[in-house]
Amino acid sequence: MAIYDIAGLKVNIVNPKGRTAKQAMPYLSDNQDENQHIDITVDVDEKRVLSAMAEHPELVQDDWEYMITGSDFYTELLNFDGILLHSSCIVVDDMAYAFSADSGTGKSTHTQLWLKHFGDRAYMLNDDKPAIRLIDGIVYACGTPWSGKYDYSTPKVVPLAGICFLERSENNWIKKADTGKAVFNIFSQTVRKLNAQRMDSLFDVLEQIFAKVPLYEFGCDISEEALFTSYNAMKR
Repeated sequence: MAIYDIAGLKVNIVNPKGRTAKQAMPYLSDNQDENQHIDITVDVDEKRVLSAMAEHPELVQDDWEYMITGSDFYTELLNFDGILLHSSCIVVDDMAYAFSADSGTGKSTHTQLWLKHFGDRAYMLNDDKPAIRLIDGIVYACGTPWSGKYDYSTPKVVPLAGICFLERSENNWIKKADTGKAVFNIFSQTVRKLNAQRMDSLFDVLEQIFAKVPLYEFGCDISEEALFTSYNAMKR
């Protein structure tokens, strides 16, 4: 048993190994008392891992344990007004900005521009799978151990200034997102294969997030102008 502080919750990851244990280390709780209240328990059956490997042998067991552990955490997170958002989430001046897009579109390239420009004012909260969670009426972005192949994450919970759906463009532009399109975008970038009850929970959380956090559509290249286009529109 190992207890972690993730997204403002007490999380028990049962027998973490390899990559999972390594990337979760910064989130290890100072309090390892087994009698304390645990919000989420993640216990991955080896049979599930071996079954996934049989279908996709191009990934090793350690990779599958890492991915399934994350999937289980984000599924349970729905019970705590939280969702996974596949995005690169950066913090500037204690406010978080999430850039979501399909893999390979350039979201990490864009947030690297922010890191370079803002220097000590900025850090990466999570470069792949931050948790977005409503706590006491405020929407926060949260670092998690499941942060992509480069392990860019920080164990913090930070108010979320905006969510930006990024696409490549020859010109730099940004506008408020259409709500219907935003729903589709988030559904394509969060946990899938949910049962009816969890799907209802997802809709409830999204409705609350949409009411409290600005949503944007953003077309950009890889120039410094793109950085200023997004930051000037989104900054709080």
